[in-house]
Order: sequence, then C-alpha cells, then structure tokens
Amino acid sequence: MIGILLSEKETQEMQYLIKREMDEILFDLKDDRIDHIVKRAMDERYKILFTLFKRVASPNECLRYMRRKKTKTINKI
Repeated sequence: MIGILLSEKETQEMQYLIKREMDEILFDLKDDRIDHIVKRAMDERYKILFTLFKRVASPNECLRYMRRKKTKTINKI
C-alpha cells in the first residue's frame, strides 16, 4: 500500500477533480447511443473513482455520488 500526505487545499482539489470525472461518467451512462460494453467499462471506472473519492470526501459528499443498484422487476399477470 502506498500512502500520501495532502494539505487541505490539495484534498479539496482532489475532490473537485474526482467529482468532475464522476459527473461526466454519470452523464455519459445515460446516453443511449453508447454501446453497453463501453458503458460497462465506464461503470468500472466509476467504481474506482468512487473508491478514491471515499478516501478524501466527507460521508455526506459520498452519499451524493453513491449509485443505486438497478432492480429487476418481474411483471406478474
């Protein structure tokens, strides 16, 4: 494991950069023109970024970026 020591300003900059990247991924995941294979790769990248984000952000900030799992509904006749 590698450790890193960041100042408060550097921590805020890390949060900002990670949030921007996650927002962009979330926006692109809604685009129907993007192939599902690409979306799966984007989802993996989002998970990695969110893991990093959890290390530098407050729990309230993390709640904003938690993704909801899609539940499959079964239609009963």
